[in-house]
Amino acid sequence: MGVFELDNLARLAEGLFTTLQVALISIVIALIGGVGLGVVMAFGGRIARFVCRVYLESVRIIPLLVWLFLVFFGSATVFGWHLHAILASIIVFGVWGAAEMMDLTRGALTSTNTHQIQSARALGLSESQTIWLIIFPQAFLALMPASINLFSRIIKTTALMSLIGAVELLKVGQQLIEINILKIPNASFYVYGLIFALYFMLCYPLSYLSQYLEKKYQYNRA
Repeated sequence: MGVFELDNLARLAEGLFTTLQVALISIVIALIGGVGLGVVMAFGGRIARFVCRVYLESVRIIPLLVWLFLVFFGSATVFGWHLHAILASIIVFGVWGAAEMMDLTRGALTSTNTHQIQSARALGLSESQTIWLIIFPQAFLALMPASINLFSRIIKTTALMSLIGAVELLKVGQQLIEINILKIPNASFYVYGLIFALYFMLCYPLSYLSQYLEKKYQYNRA
């Protein structure tokens, strides 16, 4: 079929590589920044926790698409030049992912049973020992399923960057449809069907792993 010629498949592969590149960099930013800020949000001072809360709510309240437009088009107003669409996407998805990861980390760190913390203190453990030896190991187990689910959401959300001109998987698919729509009326069905399959193959294993770890963690806690 013409729409699935080698050249077209090669272009889709390039778009998929761009999608994965942006997603992986954003995930690294979210993981490092979110865990660090989550610790601050859980154990930091009142001002630090307030700043983290403002950051979290500002990212959540404003739609990601608006953030993309603000960063991509606003860069020309502020700096006098446009950020590249890929760089703008990494900034937005990384900042959004870090905010979500921060809240997940805070929730995991503050969900430790208070009886265990009291027992650790009764045994003479210091505050730092209680955090590193009691709270963090349990929080890590609780954090894994939710963080993997977040990584899957980041991968899927990268499709938004096609709206600011980034040539990723969805954008390449749209270009192929425009080229082939006259000679292949059903081109959109075949192209979007393939894109659906690619996203499914990327995200379903992560979703399954998240569910498996969540069940395993709940079973071990029971």
